[in-house]
Amino acid sequence: MQYVIGVILLLTFFGLAYYCIKGHNLMIGFLVITIIWTVLPLLGTLFVGGDFLDANEVLKFGASHPLSDGTTRKLVDILNGIYQSAPEGWGTTLVNVCWGAWFGRVLMDTGIASTLIRKTVELGGDKPIITVTLLNIVTAIIFTSMTGAGPVIAIGVIVLPIMMSLGVPKAIALFSFMGSVAAGIYLNPVNFAQYRAFFIEPSQMPDFTLGWYARHWGYAALVIMLVVTTILTAVYLKKNKASHAWAAQTRGPQASQKDAPLYTLILPIVPVALNIAFNFSVIGGFVIAGFAALFLCGRMKGTFKENCQLVNKLYYDGVVDTAPLVGFLLTLPMFNSVAKYASPYFKVILGGVMPKNELVVCIVFAVLLGLGLFRGPMTLVGCGAATLGVLQNVASFSVPFLYGVFAIPTITVNIGSCITQSWVAWGLAYTKVESKDFLKLSIPNAYITGIIQYAAVYLLLGGLGAQWFI
Repeated sequence: MQYVIGVILLLTFFGLAYYCIKGHNLMIGFLVITIIWTVLPLLGTLFVGGDFLDANEVLKFGASHPLSDGTTRKLVDILNGIYQSAPEGWGTTLVNVCWGAWFGRVLMDTGIASTLIRKTVELGGDKPIITVTLLNIVTAIIFTSMTGAGPVIAIGVIVLPIMMSLGVPKAIALFSFMGSVAAGIYLNPVNFAQYRAFFIEPSQMPDFTLGWYARHWGYAALVIMLVVTTILTAVYLKKNKASHAWAAQTRGPQASQKDAPLYTLILPIVPVALNIAFNFSVIGGFVIAGFAALFLCGRMKGTFKENCQLVNKLYYDGVVDTAPLVGFLLTLPMFNSVAKYASPYFKVILGGVMPKNELVVCIVFAVLLGLGLFRGPMTLVGCGAATLGVLQNVASFSVPFLYGVFAIPTITVNIGSCITQSWVAWGLAYTKVESKDFLKLSIPNAYITGIIQYAAVYLLLGGLGAQWFI
């Protein structure tokens, strides 16, 4: 019986993968799969009983044997844990997301982000590759703090026309910009908190902070992606003729916005720097840097009521930017919670073929990096949470190691290279680039970057690297 249920669960897993690939709503998809994965293991327990789902086995996943005492109370506790306690436990992550989105809106409203881009272009002069390199570095720095489709679009309408006015073909400009955005995400505290929640609650491993992660692997991951993206951009430029079809102008409110004071240009990295250096509160960093930006850029010169309305509007706009993500994050913990009841069945079916060695895991994931595209079974913002659940329960891998393993297909492949990512889809429509032309550039980058990053994961977080964790 356990094999039958295991096969059915596996089929639903592939069904979820297909659903994600087709680009359907992720919140609804994960809610449906959570319900299915609740019903099937509980039915299996009724038919199989304790001979298969031994109480000690299930205890390893954080719960006692479902229905083992035959009481309705136990069943209710299980369902409450899945559908109530699990989403509530992600409150910290959601708060970080909302304040991070507010900070991104502040940087856009004050003109700090656009000024940083314009000063970078002035520094690069009329040499396209130098300007593109500098723009990639600045874009990555900006997105260590900013996140969400709204900020990416706001920066994109500044950066992309500038690149194309310098003769950079539009497909290459879009590829280079999206790759540098993804590079910055590797050190973004909001994204780090979001992805870490797939593996542990902060209270379970308080030492696994952004600062520890950055020092041991995050900096390396960012630099690898930024360098490879920039080098490939130079290679692609040499193979393509220059095109000057676009004028060097920005669109939207930034076009007429005056420059922010030079001393405010350091503010985008303040929250990240405080968190990494002192383990300072992420939200506290956003609040300090955000209000400093508003005051120093002269946006708080109105009455108290007007200033309150400004802050409220920026927060509202930021939350709207992240609304789809919030809905997804409220259903995802339900899925993560129910996966512990489904994982014993997956272990019966897949336990013999899943890799149990760090080196083998890195090699297999590097070879299968393409499965991170189209919300596939390797990206955490697709159906990779199910793959993670299986991998966690076939061997004892450290949390930092698994984080690195899944961050690569999630960030390098999905966020920076996949056309199902919301801001990549916007970029394709904005620049009139064909999907196939973008993928021809982004997929080689994803594989080259990913392979190097997996080597870094094994060296820094696997084997001896895992012992560095305190």
